[in-house]
Amino acid sequence: MFNFLKIIEIKLVNYRLILNGKSATLPQVREAVKQVRLSGFSIEVRSTWEQGDASLFAQEAAQQGIDRVIAAGGDGTLHEVMNGLMQVDQEQRPEMSIVPLGTANDFARSCNIPLDTQLALQLAVQGKPCCIDVGKMNEDYFLNMATAGFGAEVTVSTPTELKKLLGGAAYSIMGLLLAFNFKPYEGNVRLPNHNYPTTAVVGAIGNGRQAGGGKVLAPKAFLDDGLLDMMILHEFSSVDIPQVALELQDLSEQGQFISYFQTPWVEFEHLRSIPINLDGEARQLTHARVEVIPAALNIILPENCQLLKNHQT
Repeated sequence: MFNFLKIIEIKLVNYRLILNGKSATLPQVREAVKQVRLSGFSIEVRSTWEQGDASLFAQEAAQQGIDRVIAAGGDGTLHEVMNGLMQVDQEQRPEMSIVPLGTANDFARSCNIPLDTQLALQLAVQGKPCCIDVGKMNEDYFLNMATAGFGAEVTVSTPTELKKLLGGAAYSIMGLLLAFNFKPYEGNVRLPNHNYPTTAVVGAIGNGRQAGGGKVLAPKAFLDDGLLDMMILHEFSSVDIPQVALELQDLSEQGQFISYFQTPWVEFEHLRSIPINLDGEARQLTHARVEVIPAALNIILPENCQLLKNHQT
């Protein structure tokens, strides 16, 4: 029997694929778009040329009444598209879905979004939306995670050529190279019920769980719990490594070398400029306020996504 309901559903949803220009000529991308179109879905494609295009295309899609925006690229592309959508009033904000095409694809991997382009695009057009939180650092929004200090230096300093050759292993190699010259960051962290000075090696504030090519820095995080998860690795010496390892297995606010908090907001201030990696985008800051924007974005995630605390709608 002919499926009239499917045709009705297709007509009711308008799709706009925002594609990182570096991936525009990939055969698997062209083939995936072709196959999804042949199955009856009408998808318009916008390919980026320079930084900022993805954000502008997302805002343009909202203005034109597009129902669902598909971000196709790495974590940086997702970051741009989401920031564009967050400039739109929530009532007019399109849904967002993802086709991972980057090197690390941290957010997609942690959410179990298929890395196969064809399967990811099928999920992007056919999946049901769920409502998730978004993080905000000063005036920038982030979907996945903000890392600070050593971890951010590793990600920002890793050459593109090394990432292409070694994938996620490139981050570990750069970490070893930088560790010999790394100086901890002295500063102050303020939470709703806590205020203390710190000497930090690594800091991470997660809406999601992992960054830097698969490193899980916020293992207790959920995308829909109205909280951010913050992990701080304080300065330690080689003799402290066994204690650090123990604390990694049982994260808490009271750790000697690792502090782990779940909070709606946090403010930090450092004596010198600290490198920040915000969903793959580099920043340099001495102070920032980071907060969660609850239930800010409707996004397409697979049913087996482990980062959802509540059931999908």
